[in-house]
Amino acid sequence: MLPEYTSDYLLDKKVKIFQPADGYRASSDAVLLAAFVSGFRGGKILDVGSGTGAVSLCLYERYAGLSPQILGLELQPELAELSNFSAKENGFANLKYQNADIRLGTKANNLTPCSFAIVASNPPYSESDMPSPNKSKAAAHNHADFDLQHWLDFCLKMAKPFGQIYMVNRAEALPKICHILQGKAGNMRILPVYSKAGQNAKRVLVSAQKDSKAPCRILPQFVMHSSDGSYSEQAQKILRAGCGFEDII
Repeated sequence: MLPEYTSDYLLDKKVKIFQPADGYRASSDAVLLAAFVSGFRGGKILDVGSGTGAVSLCLYERYAGLSPQILGLELQPELAELSNFSAKENGFANLKYQNADIRLGTKANNLTPCSFAIVASNPPYSESDMPSPNKSKAAAHNHADFDLQHWLDFCLKMAKPFGQIYMVNRAEALPKICHILQGKAGNMRILPVYSKAGQNAKRVLVSAQKDSKAPCRILPQFVMHSSDGSYSEQAQKILRAGCGFEDII
């Protein structure tokens, strides 16, 4: 049974998304992550920790001409069900969501390792100074037993040899992400995301290629807001026009 939900839009109304009226709701992080994916030439995409489905919905819209096969994995069954409803309402026939607990591994979730060209993830994060009163939000953003090492290892396991991993996380998590990926993936690209120019980066977008030994690159900064608080020109191209980062940076 679907939870009480609202109907919202992404990418300047190109994508319709249904989200819990009281609970976890997608943020701009999801749209940024989808826009960071590049080089897709067809095949299968995995969205790990899909939440309300924003990342994979945006990816499907962006790559619809390539007939992508996208699977979202979500711990909370009500969110997986709601995401499937969103996919159906958008007419995204090859976008499916599955209730899954990645801590149980691939076999328990009926998943085949090394089968996805792209693995994207907006994993949970803990912000102890901002506890959520809502259980759905807490489950999505503040897993007490969340382990970034296990999460990234799962993403790597699901990617094909030389497949691409994409992630958005807090800026302070970057050293740990780099440490976990060392020796397992290379060709890293790191994009710092700033709320406003002159401030410290709050988020980072990270991509890496499984099994690669290529060096890391730090990309030019991306600033979300102008000094007056409105979206920057770059942000509008991503959030509204549906451009990819490779189109603007």
